[in-house]
Amino acid sequence: MSESVLEASPLGFSELYEQYATDVLRVCYFYIGDRQKAEDVCQDVFVKLLTTKPDLKAGSEKAWLLKVALNRCRDLWRGAWFKRVILGSPVFELIPAPDQFGKIDEEEQIMAAVNQLPPDFKEIVLLHYYQGYGINEIAEMLSLPEGTVSSRLSRSRKRLESLLKGDDAQ
Repeated sequence: MSESVLEASPLGFSELYEQYATDVLRVCYFYIGDRQKAEDVCQDVFVKLLTTKPDLKAGSEKAWLLKVALNRCRDLWRGAWFKRVILGSPVFELIPAPDQFGKIDEEEQIMAAVNQLPPDFKEIVLLHYYQGYGINEIAEMLSLPEGTVSSRLSRSRKRLESLLKGDDAQ
């Protein structure tokens, strides 16, 4: 890797890949629901990192990678393949510790409910709850007003509550 790539970031490509590839893959898989397509998107994200050589600031590398990943997932979601195929509920590949077996069913139900959310709501839930970003960070990442992010997060919670209770009204 040449010194000119990722100049502002103290991390090189290899370090960024090692540190964030799993997070990018997990978000893509949860968004898309297809392991192979998620791997393709993850690869595309890191190829884009190499080819565009963005001027990443230290500490914002993960946000940039996830933003690119979500944009690519949205492109795929809008594509003809997703319009022809009915997606099932993706489930993270979990290897539970012995004391966590009771939590797996609950986690799968929550993930299935999140997967039923509209894409705009799903991505905010993924970024907030699964990646730990705050409302202002998500707003910046998705180029949305903070009020919109906050509103979508609130509506997502209500829809999730309804889905988890088994109510048909959303």
